Amino acid sequence: MRATGASARDAARSGRSSALRGMRAPASRPPPRRCWPLLQPNRAPAPSRHRGCGAPPAAVPTAQLGRTGLTVPRICFGTMLFGESTDAATAERLLGACLDSGVNFFDCAEMYPVPQRAETYGRSEAALGAWLRGQRRDSVLVATKAAGPSGQMTWIRGGPHSLDAANITAALDGSLSRLGTDYIDLYQLHWPDRYVPMFGDVDYDPSCTYPSVPIEEQLEALRCAVEAGKVRHIGLSNETPWGLLKFLQLAEANPALPRVASLQNAYSLLCRTFDSSLAEVCHLEGVGLLAYSPLAMGLLTGKYEAAGGGPDEARLNRYRGRYAEAESRYGPRPNVREAVRAYCSIAADHGMAPAELALRFVLSRPLVASAVIGATSEAQLSELLRASEAGALPSEAAAAVDAVHARLPNPTP
Repeated sequence: MRATGASARDAARSGRSSALRGMRAPASRPPPRRCWPLLQPNRAPAPSRHRGCGAPPAAVPTAQLGRTGLTVPRICFGTMLFGESTDAATAERLLGACLDSGVNFFDCAEMYPVPQRAETYGRSEAALGAWLRGQRRDSVLVATKAAGPSGQMTWIRGGPHSLDAANITAALDGSLSRLGTDYIDLYQLHWPDRYVPMFGDVDYDPSCTYPSVPIEEQLEALRCAVEAGKVRHIGLSNETPWGLLKFLQLAEANPALPRVASLQNAYSLLCRTFDSSLAEVCHLEGVGLLAYSPLAMGLLTGKYEAAGGGPDEARLNRYRGRYAEAESRYGPRPNVREAVRAYCSIAADHGMAPAELALRFVLSRPLVASAVIGATSEAQLSELLRASEAGALPSEAAAAVDAVHARLPNPTP
């Protein structure tokens, strides 16, 4: 997922994609502080909750998350539509179906659901929390994310203006309250507090940089959260090789700081940019990839290739004009449509649904700890769960996939 906006100079760069407009950090920042005050949790989490909890049934494919020793299922269920296109009753059924299948890893974010708006802010965490209250907490792994600087989401701490220690603290306490839990298993920074090209933009423009919060301050705030028992592990999202390495280097230099366990970035048949640079960092530094949008926001199901552009209720149709990332990254450009059709053809040639090809490809990649999937119905969820159990792609299908990628690389970066 995938927040909207990330440009520090939208007025000067009006030609850029709308998904990259509006995020601007203030010209001045308060000086870094050590251990910003953290609200105490309602009750102290039991020590056992921080030792090897949450392992799914043995039959479910699993992986180790980075160097944490935490075992996660290869499928993580994303909840970013809860409270928007997915109502509370459906959300509860989907979460229960996941748990019954051994998928006990759930991803959320304070800004969800999407498309984001003031009226629905926080509903996804609230829906997940309502279900979570009926579960044994140590049987479930909860991940969520703090929103970075944005000039659009003024209902989130005024912007947010930055991802400094005060904002991290406030974001975390808000998430804990909505989730109704004492701790979060994986707490992630949703996007960097600095200019980076993302959500469909690929060219770095030095003129777009702006004053950013020191990474040391962010890690210090996260250290306080870990020491307070509110967070078990930390992760990054929509991050670059430079940013990931800086976080890792600072934690290596100061063992008191928490080490990044995971990176949640887009990865799919249509977006393999991770492989060209971030893969080396994650491999050598032991950071697990949480691959979001493995179906490229539904493009790789092939449903948008139907007559008329697919069902009216499909997300890219239902929210057309309201969802900036969809417009900038997943829009119907010629190379996107050609690549989708080619991958759908490969799936048909090998007797599988397009969604199965897409998900099995992602799960076959050696650095993917877990693929973050979404579904709005139990039928969709069942299809994806079956695909996740089918194993690696046949060698002929894998070779055909690589041939398409060589011809049409990364149409949705």
